[in-house]
Amino acid sequence: MPKKQTAIVWQDREVLFDLPFSYLRLRSGEKIFDRIEPIEDTKGNSGTKGRMVVTNLRIIWHSLSSPRINLSIGLNCIISTSTRTVNSGLRGTTQALHLLANYNNNKYEFIFTNLSPNCVRHYTSVVGVHKAYAGSRLYRDLKLRSAIIHNKQLKMLPLEKICIHEHGVWNLSSESGNLGSLRASNVRVVWCADLNDAFNISMPYITIESISIRNSKFGEALVVVVHAWSGGYVLGFRTEPSRLRPLLAELQTLHQAYTEKPIFGVEINWGNEAPKSTSDEIEDLVEIGEPRGEMGPQLYLASQLAQNKEDEVIQPVYSPYLGLAIEPLKEGFTLKSLFEVQT
Repeated sequence: MPKKQTAIVWQDREVLFDLPFSYLRLRSGEKIFDRIEPIEDTKGNSGTKGRMVVTNLRIIWHSLSSPRINLSIGLNCIISTSTRTVNSGLRGTTQALHLLANYNNNKYEFIFTNLSPNCVRHYTSVVGVHKAYAGSRLYRDLKLRSAIIHNKQLKMLPLEKICIHEHGVWNLSSESGNLGSLRASNVRVVWCADLNDAFNISMPYITIESISIRNSKFGEALVVVVHAWSGGYVLGFRTEPSRLRPLLAELQTLHQAYTEKPIFGVEINWGNEAPKSTSDEIEDLVEIGEPRGEMGPQLYLASQLAQNKEDEVIQPVYSPYLGLAIEPLKEGFTLKSLFEVQT
């Protein structure tokens, strides 16, 4: 189970099943691009109508009748998207969205069928958002020695604004250090060498675990610790002693501001084929937060007793699910659904 910490962004990097309702709600910076229903999870829950929610970080699917049956597929985990002819439990033979994903060295296959005739929005929305996600990795991935500098100028990202440009900053990765300049924007921290533009590093705030001052063999240095999932680097920088603490305070402020309201960089322009607009507030998924159309075990038992007369003899039936003889279930219920009810 992922950690419920606002600073840890797990939504785009994990494939998870049957999550508690709180994990389906949108995190800060997450926004909905499309919401489509009815969608069948043909491979995992054939015959079940559900809803697909496409955000800038993941694809959420949940059963309409039992929201506890759900999926969260991080966009970073998706390997490929395609269409496939499948046999749907609700539509028969039809074209469906086929996804391959990888998480924790395991491969996952997902097949989603749109139950609305002649509607392909589930395919176009997922493919479009996944393409936008893949094209905006500089917002989220640490990059070493990449082509981010041109004519001594940083190649700006569409949503980026430079907040700090500090000259005379030494990178302490070598024995003697390398002199360069440090830039900090609302999205990332970038350092590049003065003598070689290709010697650089781009660190989005999402990859940074902490920024502090530590002692080094060069004296006090600014130390940036990168999250383990992004490489686990510990990077040291040195500047004039009078600028060290002011620079630390400015970087920590920018890092904190980003943590509270992250910018993931995934933007979509649907043109003339825009799906129905959806708000990106966390409250949009509130309907996932409460079970619908379900009865708890006590209500189910009371309902059964109310239907049976005291002198009526109930004939048991064999249950393949349990391998036992049981009292017949009320119409519309299964043992599996009753076991899934949370008390």
